[in-house]
Amino acid sequence: MRVELEIWRQDGPSEPGRFETHLIDDATPEMSLLELLDRLNDQLAEQGIEPIQFESDCREGICGACGVTVNDRPHGPVPKTPSCRQHLRAFGQVTTLRIEPLRSAGFPVIRDLVVDRSALDRLIQAGGHIDVLTGTAPDADAMLVGHEDAEAALDFAACIGCGACVAACPNGAAHLFAGAKLAHLGLLPHGEQERGRRSKAVVDQLDTEFGPCSSYGECVEVCPAGIPLTAVAAVHKERLRGLFRGRAD
Repeated sequence: MRVELEIWRQDGPSEPGRFETHLIDDATPEMSLLELLDRLNDQLAEQGIEPIQFESDCREGICGACGVTVNDRPHGPVPKTPSCRQHLRAFGQVTTLRIEPLRSAGFPVIRDLVVDRSALDRLIQAGGHIDVLTGTAPDADAMLVGHEDAEAALDFAACIGCGACVAACPNGAAHLFAGAKLAHLGLLPHGEQERGRRSKAVVDQLDTEFGPCSSYGECVEVCPAGIPLTAVAAVHKERLRGLFRGRAD
């Protein structure tokens, strides 16, 4: 299987970028995108050329580190699937792949396909925490959580922070990510004490580093964790709740 790759190369954050074209003659349909990049880097190394810089860790769709844009779509053609789980067989007759970083003003390029997603970390730092009493572990039934709330919280907590939702949004919004965190913690009693303060801190950080939500739902289509669009509504719901009930609950 012969695949033509148009790969984004950028030597540093302040350097101009460009596309380079490379050919892989021995690709197979079973190859994932990251395995294809591995094969390309082997080929480049044999030619004495600097390998392509890209991120990966677990390669099991868990860590969220591997995100790239493929033919103008974050992660690739298969909906709700991370880059590491996208295989060449999913592209059908397409044999030319244009691979570039996740594109967003909030994700400056560090080098080649690697972007700085620390803006998402700052959202977590702003409000993704709870206050708990230290000491011995409490009894398992000391704080009761309803089954439906627990399951919903786990669904929102499944977000892997890959940033594809931000790259898919025409405004570069991170409301799906932020809403997943707010909904997750808002459903559980553990974070009730700072719930109002959390919502304000997260929304303020959201407004500082990301664009406004378009409500079109492009983010949902590329989210590997299947975070629902209701997470976006949770951003506004939690903020309004904090305004009406005060910063401290």
